[in-house]
Amino acid sequence: MALIDVVKCEVNDKEFVYKFPSDDLRLGTQLVVYTAQTAFFVKGGAVLDEFQSGTHTLKSENIPLLNKLINLPFGSKSPFKAEVWFINQIAKLDIKWGTPAPIQLEDPRYNVIVPVRAFGQYGIKIKEPRLFLETLIGNMTSFSSEKIEQYFKGKVLAHLSSLISKKIAQDDVSILDINVHLVDMSEYCNTQLNAIFSKYGIDIIEFSFISINVPQNDPSIVKLKDAKDLAARMKITGRDVYQMERSFNVMEAAAQNEGGGMMNLGAGLGAGLGVGGQMGNMFAQTMNTNPATPPPLLQAPVYFLYLNGQQQGGFDFATVVNLISQGQVNADTLAWKQGMPNWAKISTLQEFINSFGGQQTPPPIPVP
Repeated sequence: MALIDVVKCEVNDKEFVYKFPSDDLRLGTQLVVYTAQTAFFVKGGAVLDEFQSGTHTLKSENIPLLNKLINLPFGSKSPFKAEVWFINQIAKLDIKWGTPAPIQLEDPRYNVIVPVRAFGQYGIKIKEPRLFLETLIGNMTSFSSEKIEQYFKGKVLAHLSSLISKKIAQDDVSILDINVHLVDMSEYCNTQLNAIFSKYGIDIIEFSFISINVPQNDPSIVKLKDAKDLAARMKITGRDVYQMERSFNVMEAAAQNEGGGMMNLGAGLGAGLGVGGQMGNMFAQTMNTNPATPPPLLQAPVYFLYLNGQQQGGFDFATVVNLISQGQVNADTLAWKQGMPNWAKISTLQEFINSFGGQQTPPPIPVP
């Protein structure tokens, strides 16, 4: 085989690693290393001499490490065998990424677990070519951008769930507000990912989130929005005023039930939210300027629903009404709350009759 006079790499931006196809070299051969490239001599699997961009004439003075292994004879035309590897150090900035399945994240403010999907883009660059060659390439003759893109995209997604969780917990950011913080999230993940990938000689460039999406009709999102709305109302009006307002709303709803009388009102309150005792306690606390030990507030009932083939809940009264208005709960949906011996259709529960067009007026008086 003829000796090589010029060694160079003229590949496109699709290749990060290129092995020159011949190892028949000689002293006096021209080694051409283009901008954003680094060339290495490899002998017996060991990475030896390194050359930066420029044109280099191979001679014993500029390949000292290789000289020690091959014992070059005298003479400018002395042949020798050594592999030449080129590392392409251009930046590839258009790598798209997206979560193939929703990531389960816990909202740090309201402690609700929510499924989210995230999408974005990032770039990569070979920052330390020798380290990259020694840790990832091995004896492969090439390493395409598609291959490195596929490999590192998987590594990015593997760490992404943990990074997002840490960031929102650190900054106390609700998942409902997360899109306002995409720039901060991007910078944080870029820094953390570089700490992970630096051991491969890789630099992550301009990692960015394009969007973080949450399914608006998911029960966990509905629950999260209700929790946020409740927190906002209580912050504006105060806890005691909010509880009193809620109690009046429940009384009004119960009064509109079938019959509309005080007996049905009492039944609605007792079977529904147990508000009578709660209102009495709140009025006692409000009116008595020097109270003794007040009685404990009664807890509003929690409802469990049989939806999509599984039990879901517990939901408060307002959440169930909201699900009915959205069409997610119909008259035949099974429901249960504390005190009920068995599951029953929700339309048979006194407090929800009006939600399904129940009877608004009393039946005719029987004729004796």
